[in-house]
Parts: sequence; structure tokens; C-alpha cells
Amino acid sequence: MRVSLAVLVLLFVPTAATLAVELSCPDVVAAVQVGSCPTENELKFTFTGYCSDDRRMYDQVKDMDVCASFENYRRVKNTALWESSDGAFDAYLSCDLSKDTIKAAKVTGISVKQQDKLTKVVCTYDGDIAFIHRTKGRCKVEGDGDCRAHPAACKAHCDNNGDKP
Repeated sequence: MRVSLAVLVLLFVPTAATLAVELSCPDVVAAVQVGSCPTENELKFTFTGYCSDDRRMYDQVKDMDVCASFENYRRVKNTALWESSDGAFDAYLSCDLSKDTIKAAKVTGISVKQQDKLTKVVCTYDGDIAFIHRTKGRCKVEGDGDCRAHPAACKAHCDNNGDKP
């Protein structure tokens, strides 16, 4: 029995359905802090280096307020990296937030933002907390993106085209 080459090729070409990925906003109770918080001395050292760059002072840079005071700089840069339990989402969260506050946050919404060739699936939580999944695929939010009433329905569907397996 001879099988045509075209049929064999079609059997091994993934369909769009197999390339689709469903993403749910992570449960922050299971999120883990994977980066350490900077010390006060590290923040002071980096403030001096970052904010003394003359080029930054003369450019039209959106972060000019960051260097207006050490307190502003500290508010922006005193963060640590957190990840969802599966590592699919991450967030830079303020070290001034307690772990209990972070883990008690409830999901409020999901959105998709396109940034050049990168797509960001952004899950927002109480207290201005946001966990982000980055992909080169295209994503679409399921429903209107408001997750307060039905947190389990807080999902996005992404094609996996462009991401390496």
C-alpha cells in the first residue's frame, strides 16, 4: 500500500487547534518570590549611578520623576521578581508589600497588550499587582476581561505560532 507524500506531510503538520494555548490568570496564593529585594545601600548606590546620568536629564524621558527624589526612585526600583507556580507568568512587585498582602490579592481583570512583535497577557489583581505572560503568538481575552464576578473565567487563548516549543 502506497501512501502519498502529501498525506504523510499533512499528518505531521500541527493544526491550529494543537497550537492553541489557553492561559488562566495564576492564583497568587501559589506564586513565589524568585528574586531578592535590594538592600537600602544597593538602592542608594544605584540611585546615584542611575540618576546622575546627565544624558537622562536632558532627554525627554518618561521616568524623569523617578530621579526627582530618592523616595521616588525607591518606590519604583524597590521590587523583586515573582513567578506563578508554573512559571508562565511573572511580576516585579514592591518589596514594601507583605507576602500576605500579595497572596491575599484577588484577580480583577485580564487584558492583552501588543508591543511590537511581543504580546503581553496581563492579569491584574487588587493593590495594583499585575502578573504578565509574554509570547510572540497572538492572544485574545475570553469575554470582556472583567474577572471580579467569575475569577475562573479569567482566560486568554493564544496561538503558539512564533514561540519556540
